[in-house]
Amino acid sequence: MYLIVGLGNPGTKYANTRHNIGFDVIDALAAQPGSDAPKKGILSRISGRGASGSFKSKSRALICDVKIAGKKAVLVKPQTFMNLSGESVAALVKFYKIEVDNVIVIYDDIDLPLGKIRLRPSGGAGGHNGIKSIISHVGENFCRVRIGIGANRHDDFNTADYVLGKFTKAELDVLASTFNTATDAVDEIVKNGIQSAMNKFN
Repeated sequence: MYLIVGLGNPGTKYANTRHNIGFDVIDALAAQPGSDAPKKGILSRISGRGASGSFKSKSRALICDVKIAGKKAVLVKPQTFMNLSGESVAALVKFYKIEVDNVIVIYDDIDLPLGKIRLRPSGGAGGHNGIKSIISHVGENFCRVRIGIGANRHDDFNTADYVLGKFTKAELDVLASTFNTATDAVDEIVKNGIQSAMNKFN
């Protein structure tokens, strides 16, 4: 089983912001055939294995069960806000008894050009607070799908303002194909492993 986590911040205030691109890719995965997610652009807790109100509050995530490449997976949008993402991920890893190297985390990377994808099998946080939180709770050995939101830095550049800003229409046009590539990359990780996916998509 795989845990596929998209990072972002909950609430309409943060919808379509650069920092929420992980949520957007999870929505794209949820829309694929075989998903039990409602087709409304947001996951909801479904009934099924171990479903209960207490579990939902403990995990603090929107989740749904899917099959990817014929294998069971759980799509996850942590609802803890970005800086506490690790609390949600750790609760789900424990609940589903998933090995950390079967966790795939999708998130924004300000240092990659817009729409560029980079896959890694493990590593540090690279200054990303959501990843830093996950590392602190489950360690470094989870797969990463980094998606570029590339910034043109200048003297007055503010990182927080940029990542919490909404995508322009021109940026969304660039990203349309990126979402497809990201879902294909996740499929390949699940089907043939991270090394094969890196060879194809990096």
